[in-house]
Amino acid sequence: MTAKSAGILVYRNRAGGIDVLLVHPGGPFWARRDAGVWSIPKDEYGDDEDAEAAARREFTEETGWAIGTALYRLGDVRQKAGKVVTAFAAEGDFNPATLRSNHFEMEWPPGSGRKISYPEIDRAGWFALDEAAGKIIDGQRPLLDRLLELLSEG
Repeated sequence: MTAKSAGILVYRNRAGGIDVLLVHPGGPFWARRDAGVWSIPKDEYGDDEDAEAAARREFTEETGWAIGTALYRLGDVRQKAGKVVTAFAAEGDFNPATLRSNHFEMEWPPGSGRKISYPEIDRAGWFALDEAAGKIIDGQRPLLDRLLELLSEG
């Protein structure tokens, strides 16, 4: 069975163009990685749940922010490991300094028996589309083009 996630690509119009909000995964494995590891806020959901409802829930759990505006479907993308991400777009403007992510526990270092709590998302940032293309996970990069198509349709 293929894992599936739902998430939201938030954008804002600035004088210099469109910026998108991306999030960086927390935990020691990702701490020193940057290019190609950022993502839209998203997570898995079950067959009994609506993708849009899941995207809204996961966005809030991972960031502490709520999307109160309409969502526009960007479609599905398949990431390298096979996970299918259903993405939506929404216009918004959040201050990354106010990020409040949920946490997870893991043993670190491996084999130590010591459990440490880490934020699921350790930071968020606004990026111009060209910079975002270098930051975002390869499998999610098509979402940037789809956002541009959506915005050009008006």
